Amino acid sequence: MLSILGRGTRLCDGLTRRDALRIGALGIGGLALPDLLRAEAASGTGKSHKAIIMIYMCGAPPHQDMYDLKMDAPAEIRGEFKPIDTSVSGIQICEHLPRLARIMDKLVPIRTVVGSPNGSHDSFICYTGRTVNRQPPGGWPSVGSSLSKLLGPTSPGVPPFVGLAPRTGHPPYGSPGHPGFLGPAHSAFRPNGEGQADMQLNGITADRLQDRQRLLDSMDRLRRDVDASGSIDALDAFTRQAIGVLTSSKLVDALDTSQEDPRVRERYGQGDAKNYGDGAPRNLEHFLIARRLVEAGARCVTLNFGRWDFHSNNFSEFKNTHGPLFDQGLSALVEDLHERGLDKDVSVVAWGEFGRTPIINKDAGRDHWPQVGGALLAGGGMKMGQVIGATDRLGGTPIERPVHFGEVLATLYHQLGLDTSHTTLKDLAGRPQYLADDHQPMRELI
Repeated sequence: MLSILGRGTRLCDGLTRRDALRIGALGIGGLALPDLLRAEAASGTGKSHKAIIMIYMCGAPPHQDMYDLKMDAPAEIRGEFKPIDTSVSGIQICEHLPRLARIMDKLVPIRTVVGSPNGSHDSFICYTGRTVNRQPPGGWPSVGSSLSKLLGPTSPGVPPFVGLAPRTGHPPYGSPGHPGFLGPAHSAFRPNGEGQADMQLNGITADRLQDRQRLLDSMDRLRRDVDASGSIDALDAFTRQAIGVLTSSKLVDALDTSQEDPRVRERYGQGDAKNYGDGAPRNLEHFLIARRLVEAGARCVTLNFGRWDFHSNNFSEFKNTHGPLFDQGLSALVEDLHERGLDKDVSVVAWGEFGRTPIINKDAGRDHWPQVGGALLAGGGMKMGQVIGATDRLGGTPIERPVHFGEVLATLYHQLGLDTSHTTLKDLAGRPQYLADDHQPMRELI
């Protein structure tokens, strides 16, 4: 009997589940791996293929203290940090991001990300480029789910969409991106750290598993005769994914960083695997796992990093708990992609749901500011070594080239070979929906 037992999880929709996998009856009693995949979805929660790695910076980082420092602004806006030169003449970023400064020729800071509907903490706009208002039946799907539907898996043993999202106190901080109207078959596969070693056929031969799969198939054929809802098709998708995971070592190997060159592991570092407050961990191994997953065949990997909601002690929090770790993890990922020849195929984006207030509050923090935020892009064959957008003297309003979240996602889709002007997905009412509404790929990048 193969089992993975995790902690009880209170989900954002009020459901409670145990992250438990049991392979024995394979769908005849107990909770089988396909059941876990269905439960995850119900909770909402090779070098030759194109892929996306998205780093969701939970809680929204201070854009003006990272890529858009305002040294001519008054002290109550300017803050404590100083800019440093980067490897690209004329581009400066925060002194506490020295590793990223050294590889600026491989990066693009966007200083004018707009489109956040309000100051509410929700990862939804990062994953979809849209707001939660006026959604079609079933809701908008995330970028990972869209790629799962449109492109499918590259390998039976590696899910196309993997979310390295933890359980968090604030549920949106732990979201990998929802499947929306595409349904549970295209939700993120979420490997549990405690259960990685058990995603294998321990004590069960492949032949025995195949026998049980045949039995399950025969039962499904009986049920399909009386099923008019199409739910069996979704079940089949989960089962195929589960069997692929269990009969291939590719996913397990990708999640096992002990197989990595020690020098590469040292470059990434470990960070802190514990959640930061009600946010995500600052786990640097997730950056390495993300690279290993896209190399193994995943089309989209999302990872959730930290808790950047610095309403107080913004500067000490940034320089002591978040900035240096983010600097190390992201720079290691970008350099690693280049060294492995993956920089033309794998796009990377790091961002949060909005920006922070220009004025520093009485607690030395910055509050919510949906008017403008920032992002950092890398790879994907895009034109690097430039800054896009400019804000006013106080860093609170775009004055040059505002960039909508949807434009960034349209660009990432384009770099994967998807034409956002023509490619559509059908919602639950059968209506075709464009991938990025009316947003077009950014000409500065392609």
